[in-house]
Amino acid sequence: MFKLLLLLAVSASCQQNPGGGDLESVLQSIFGNPGATAAPPAVVTNPTPPSLGDKKGESSTLVPGIQTSDDQDTTCTTDKGEPGECVRYYLCNVQNNTVITDGVGIIDIRVRDGPCPSYLDACCLVDDKRPPEDPITPKPPKQEEVRTGCGWRNPNGVGFQTTGDTEGESKFGEFPWMVAILKIEPVNDQEPDGQKLNVYVGGGSLIHPSVVLTAAHYVAAAPRLRVRAGEWDTQTTKEIYPYQDRDVSKVEVHKDFNKGNLFYDVALLFLSKPMDLAPNVGLACLPPARERAPAGARCLASGWGKDKFGKDGRYQVILKKIELPVVDRNTCQDRLRKTRLGRYFELHTSFMCAGGGPGKDTCKGDGGSPLVCPIEFEKDRYSQAGIVAWGIGCGEDGTPGVYVDVANLRNWIDDKVAGQGYDPKVYNY
Repeated sequence: MFKLLLLLAVSASCQQNPGGGDLESVLQSIFGNPGATAAPPAVVTNPTPPSLGDKKGESSTLVPGIQTSDDQDTTCTTDKGEPGECVRYYLCNVQNNTVITDGVGIIDIRVRDGPCPSYLDACCLVDDKRPPEDPITPKPPKQEEVRTGCGWRNPNGVGFQTTGDTEGESKFGEFPWMVAILKIEPVNDQEPDGQKLNVYVGGGSLIHPSVVLTAAHYVAAAPRLRVRAGEWDTQTTKEIYPYQDRDVSKVEVHKDFNKGNLFYDVALLFLSKPMDLAPNVGLACLPPARERAPAGARCLASGWGKDKFGKDGRYQVILKKIELPVVDRNTCQDRLRKTRLGRYFELHTSFMCAGGGPGKDTCKGDGGSPLVCPIEFEKDRYSQAGIVAWGIGCGEDGTPGVYVDVANLRNWIDDKVAGQGYDPKVYNY
């Protein structure tokens, strides 16, 4: 069973810069280092956002990608023994002996030994192959099914359906507000204008086409950032809807953010140009000011973070999700006092808690990612209650995870968004 386990209060960028002053540095100075962690992956990539027709040959930004090339052997044999060609499933009229007319195929994400190298490819007869500019796309929703506004989750995914997601993998486009935050660095420091490296920093949520909400400790010291929306499987670029990349033009960190204890660990990223809303790219809703999710509410966290803490933990390939209950503040503080934080620890008002079930929390690399809770009386609609911030270990002893309390900071968010000329009403529900 999937264990997306609890973030250890450190961002990837902070770990690469000793003395950054994050909470883990404080903890280590008192209690020592409980174990080394691997640095986040970094891959040389083309910084140009892909389109539906130019994805081939790109490598992943978040984890070591699957490289493809124009001379790769794409021949295959169908289930009936006929010669075919491996093409993306939405460029073939026939897949798994079923005619696709509405763009929705059934994809098994566990298949790694089929006739084609990618589970998103179909072994297609030449006569059934469609040109790249004419993919099979899902039918538009009926008028009564059209949803407007923020916070809409797609529990069955968009564009195609998946099976084999037995370890907490999300569906493609299930959380359309989820974004990956990347740090742009030159491959060679002596050639700052040369080839660039996109380093995965953490997660965030798209709350406006031009604004991302995230944790401050991930972005406060980063000189140049990029945001990726619509990402799902980081080792392929063959999904029917492409991801979108935007550079960050301005970083707004809360004026009271304390990198030593992570109080007010919230930041807004303003993008150089807005994201285009798409089936796999949408907006998160935010709760009204001071309207916190009640204790016991069953909420969802998502991220590409490690599956466990320490050197044995691995960053995830497909975006994962986990259901976590909101934990009452006093209960959370009591549990945290039983850890190495000690009996005098006080949970700051800018935090909230969730999780606490053994082995079920968010983990390193999930920082900045959203915790969303159901909106009452609205099926499949969610509001962002928290931002993954920090925790003790990775769920080994059932200690709740600590999240930035979004409702408590809603007025600050509105003020900064409006100050840049954007309308805060877009993330109201």
